[in-house]
Amino acid sequence: MTVAVSAPPVTADALATLRQYAALAPWSLRDLSALAGAILESSSVYPVNAAASARPSERTIRFYVTRKLVSPPEGRGTAATYGYRHLLQVLAIKLQQMEGATLDTLVTELGGLPGDVVERRVAASLGSRLPPPDQLPLTVPEGAPRGKVGRALVAWASHDGPLSPRRGRGQLLRRVTLGPGAELLLDDRNPLFDTMDDERIAELFRRALEPQGDRA
Repeated sequence: MTVAVSAPPVTADALATLRQYAALAPWSLRDLSALAGAILESSSVYPVNAAASARPSERTIRFYVTRKLVSPPEGRGTAATYGYRHLLQVLAIKLQQMEGATLDTLVTELGGLPGDVVERRVAASLGSRLPPPDQLPLTVPEGAPRGKVGRALVAWASHDGPLSPRRGRGQLLRRVTLGPGAELLLDDRNPLFDTMDDERIAELFRRALEPQGDRA
């Protein structure tokens, strides 16, 4: 007989805090490793299995990809990038290891789970222990920030207001008509996306494309 075990309850605050990290993506493998490790350590998450390190190394994450515990990155080699989904998967693995789960068990339990289910599991496990990006220890390293993650977190912490979780992810598109047969596509990573109307954007691009001699 199979017994269904419900996921632990998750608060809206925990989900909101976790989703703030999505705005920092994408990451290189090194930055993903550093960010996941900092989140786990600052949340006091340590696996009971002595063979499983609390900080996921780059080599470990590659191994997770080969075991299909973590989705393949976008691109290959040094150009490979990892997103919010990959961060959730790495955190979910480490949280399960904290409870003593083996890799074989993880392949069965986590393989093929929808992203929203993984997200809720991670948020429920970390709960109030999860710090927001502007309070993560990585934001104040000794000397200059290390890697893209360090610089992004410092920029986040120094921002005057909260960043929108969707900004910088390239998931929203805006179509601007420049003229007959010409259109411009902007995604939400571009500063023009929500700071200028279509007519002004079209005018700027038309002027930029004019021959120098035609300008007043």
